Amino acid sequence: MTTLWDTTGSAVVKELAAQRRTGGAVLSGVALTLVVVADESRVADAEEAATHAAEAHPCRVLVVVRRQIDAPTPRLDAEVLIGGRLGPGEAVVMRMYGRLGLHAESVVLPLLAADAPVVAWWHAAPPDRLATDALAVFADRRITDSSIAEDSLAALRTRAEDYAPGDTDLAWTRCTTWRSTLASSLDSVSGRRGEPVRVHGGRIEGDPKNASAQLLAGWLSSRGGCSITVAEGARTPGPSGVQSVVLQLDQDEEVRVEADRRGGAVISQPFRPDASVALPERPLGDLLSEELRRLDDDEPYSDALEAATRVTGLADHSPVREHVWFDPAEADGDDPPVPGPRRRAAAVKAASS
Repeated sequence: MTTLWDTTGSAVVKELAAQRRTGGAVLSGVALTLVVVADESRVADAEEAATHAAEAHPCRVLVVVRRQIDAPTPRLDAEVLIGGRLGPGEAVVMRMYGRLGLHAESVVLPLLAADAPVVAWWHAAPPDRLATDALAVFADRRITDSSIAEDSLAALRTRAEDYAPGDTDLAWTRCTTWRSTLASSLDSVSGRRGEPVRVHGGRIEGDPKNASAQLLAGWLSSRGGCSITVAEGARTPGPSGVQSVVLQLDQDEEVRVEADRRGGAVISQPFRPDASVALPERPLGDLLSEELRRLDDDEPYSDALEAATRVTGLADHSPVREHVWFDPAEADGDDPPVPGPRRRAAAVKAASS
């Protein structure tokens, strides 16, 4: 690892190239570039999660920490690593001070792996409009986390109003095990009948203020064509916000999945004995790794987000974001942000290579 104090973006690029030559590292196996935007208080967690994800998906990890935007003098401190604590590949941790943090793309763009997709992940409060952050404009896929917001339901609605194909949310990823368990349970009932099963209604017991629980309800509503609501549960649920799910089926049948206190769940199906399945709490690195498996649009997520927030027409949103300049030092709530040039991720990356 090499630490560069009060450096420049050009010096970081040269140091990365020098370490690659010295260590004999090969970049041909890189599948993507992961750009992590983190608060200083969350950097350790973000680095741990990115390291776990990089072990499963060979990638170049670029960590951006914006510090003291109001500092009078711009400054860049960087750590350059190859095969270090951030996984087997190349990684750069950049702490930006002053107004440099408002132009983070000027440092990040030259560091992107050529011809590799870019995934941006905010382990911090993302902007209300992702287009105000150039890191979101050139990313092929954007990952936020409504669960870390003070008001996760308001954050969900913000993400819906600002949605563009390629967006996703770790609050959605947290309910993956619930979705898989429910889907397999309904498939089991369909297999016994020999015909598709229909969901006529149901409810989720858990935390109505939890973004994951609301997205699970949205997914069930969009797939079943009926309204699924989240009601307060009798006990405190886990990070997914879900304690149990009850679905009313046609032919007066019911499927119930209830989480226990041992990291599992009990499935109750008609005409079958109860069955137990594992439903563990997943670490942040597993959630991030799951999202890196796909780089196409997550249509089930957009359907669930639309049903959960009642914001319609998400599928019709343009996948191209127009960069909007936003200076927090000059924002007074009256003047709208200044739009910048319309840019596609591929065009921006080609220009930087």
